[in-house]
Amino acid sequence: IAVPTTAGTGSETTGVSVFDYEPLKAKTGIANRAIRPTLGIVDPENILTMPERVTAYSGFDVLCHAIESYTALPYTERGPAPENPKLRPAYQGSNPLSDVWSKHACYITAKYFKRAVKDPEDYEARQNMHLASAMAGVGFGNAGVHLCHGLSYSVSGLNREYRADHYPQEKKLIPHGLSVCITAPAVFAATADSSLERHAEIAELLGGKPVRKEDAGKALPDVLREYLHDLDVPDGLGALGYSDEDIPALVAGALPQKRVLCISPIDATAEPIAEIYANSMKNY
Repeated sequence: IAVPTTAGTGSETTGVSVFDYEPLKAKTGIANRAIRPTLGIVDPENILTMPERVTAYSGFDVLCHAIESYTALPYTERGPAPENPKLRPAYQGSNPLSDVWSKHACYITAKYFKRAVKDPEDYEARQNMHLASAMAGVGFGNAGVHLCHGLSYSVSGLNREYRADHYPQEKKLIPHGLSVCITAPAVFAATADSSLERHAEIAELLGGKPVRKEDAGKALPDVLREYLHDLDVPDGLGALGYSDEDIPALVAGALPQKRVLCISPIDATAEPIAEIYANSMKNY
């Protein structure tokens, strides 16, 4: 039985467990259907005491879960297929069922995310972000996530001194949601050409105005920068203590994340990953 206390990871719906792999100074994960909870209890009263930064960074995790799963490599292109369906990996790539959950999670997030962060007494907003977290969990728990998450693990693991407000200060920490969203504008600028229509759909949902699909590569990163700026996210990897000199180490920590990189809609080798890190040093 899983009872989430943030909104959030969606762990109550997924077969994924994340841990620190200290020799590489990176987070990584195990994905298996056996880890999926039998029952998840999503009660918004359990998240009412979340501090403002926890609400923001866990909310960005929801948003990236939804966008990444919606823009992941389609399940029809993921391979090779195992001989027995029981041996299929937990992450299948974007698919029609996951699409429903992921896209609706984006819709809810667009409506309630900023409200939930800016007003801790807004019960309606917090309740709906908890629902969005679970919905995005169902979506990415089957489709998977890709580059924002794949690149996040070394961002967290190689942290030197950064300590986030509203988190315990005795330990250096880049919260998971922060490490994920900090590269999001650069990631979706890079992936837009793989599915212009899907990227444009999400840009419309989040920005609230029509977006032509040929403009998706600029529109979605721009609206994500707006969310990051409005919700006081530090200005890129540079604000977390990184510089261009750290890119080789960041890439080295990202490349082993095959569990998620295998469903990236673009080539997820060292050169494009390094370019995303470089383009994420400053977001505004």
